[in-house]
Amino acid sequence: MHLIWLRTDLRLHDNTALAAACEHGPVAAVYLITPQQWLAHDDAPCKVDFWLRNLQTLSQALAALNIPLLIRHAATWDQAPAVLGTLCRELSVAGVHVNEEYGIHESRRDAAVAKALEANGVTFHRYLDQLFFQPGSVLTKTGTYFQVFSQFRKVCYSRLHSALPRLIATPKAQAPITLKSDPIPGQVEGFERPSDTLRALWPAGEDEARRRLDAFAEQRINDYKDQRDFPAKPGTSQLSAYLAAGVVSPRQCLHAALQSNGGEFESGDAGTITWISELLWREFYKHILVGYPRVSRHRAFRPETEAVAWRDAPQDLAAWQEARTGLPIIDAAMRQLLETGWMHNRLRMVVAMFLTKNLLIDWREGERFFMRHLIDGDLAANNGGWQWSSSTGTDSAPYFRIFSPLSQSEKFDGDGMFIKHWLPELAALNKKDVHNPQALGGLFGIADYPRSIVDLKTSRERALAAFRSLPSREAVGAGHE
Repeated sequence: MHLIWLRTDLRLHDNTALAAACEHGPVAAVYLITPQQWLAHDDAPCKVDFWLRNLQTLSQALAALNIPLLIRHAATWDQAPAVLGTLCRELSVAGVHVNEEYGIHESRRDAAVAKALEANGVTFHRYLDQLFFQPGSVLTKTGTYFQVFSQFRKVCYSRLHSALPRLIATPKAQAPITLKSDPIPGQVEGFERPSDTLRALWPAGEDEARRRLDAFAEQRINDYKDQRDFPAKPGTSQLSAYLAAGVVSPRQCLHAALQSNGGEFESGDAGTITWISELLWREFYKHILVGYPRVSRHRAFRPETEAVAWRDAPQDLAAWQEARTGLPIIDAAMRQLLETGWMHNRLRMVVAMFLTKNLLIDWREGERFFMRHLIDGDLAANNGGWQWSSSTGTDSAPYFRIFSPLSQSEKFDGDGMFIKHWLPELAALNKKDVHNPQALGGLFGIADYPRSIVDLKTSRERALAAFRSLPSREAVGAGHE
């Protein structure tokens, strides 16, 4: 008997570890419910619910191949070696197969499980699956991990041209075995069930993920470059939650994009090229987790920015979290997050810069709040995005580049359609006034919409002063930890 231990790879198709396990003959799958670990990692209730719903559909798909899906419980990952060791003894398991995950806690967990199992004669097999390239294989000429995305992307393109990652064949049904699947819990203690409205936005299963991917590749990818920054338009793929849970693979995404662009990465359709670049951003941030493990420890990628004098401003933080800053584009974006478990990518940057620059509140507060509400919450991407916006990370915007919420609003939601959808109390304002209602002065007669909690001009100056006072990077040193 061989075991596939499922984690963030909740799919049947193009699943490296599953296919490898099936080559060894009879296979069972196992998934660990680890609520205390999820709480420690700030996983959102809507994300946990999404995992459970995807496990339901995956269990049915595996059953059609006569592969039972077992559920085991471990409060934290520290208990994983004992729980999996017991299961392996019960089933006389010869080998456990996993798709690699990244981040300090994931790496430690897998090392501890491998050590415990191998001490009892059970082999532990790891596979590259959620990335195109093994971390450590895409390095600078001096042998270090890239810190600049454009340079990383260039090397990735040359590698992809010479060796495109192939899609993994779906296993065939195995002979029936006596082991039965376990029921999938509908809910886990500590994670409240999200609204039916939110759940309906994110149907579970590979069929839905594939439907979204195919529809995007066939109908909208060509317009992606031009449409992706406008939150009122359906310009994005809506695949991030499925990628984060591994319901669809990056290889499937890449192949679909290349198919729509005649096999080209860097020429042809501008929309497709831009979307492939976004897949590589995802890859880049995973490599950063491995190359610079301090970012897994709530540390700034740029060590000198640890000295920023962030404000302790709980009332301002609460206003941002509760969508009552008085800046419509910020509040509309935050309502979208709170109600749907997702936020448009352009707006993720806008609200992050507002929190870290205009309010001068530590980026870690925003990173944590996003993780607690995002259905597509992913440590690497979320951390990378927050550090980029706050000028503490890789490829970070220079500290003097600070998005103005008003100009971003006017540029990317010119007619105010997005704002009016999420802030219906502003629906009566015209497309000029809706971006900045308090400019109406005494005519600002919308009783239930607050005035802005901050002056954008003076807060911008405050942020510039805070960053100008930092020591140089050289003075601090840029060690890997």
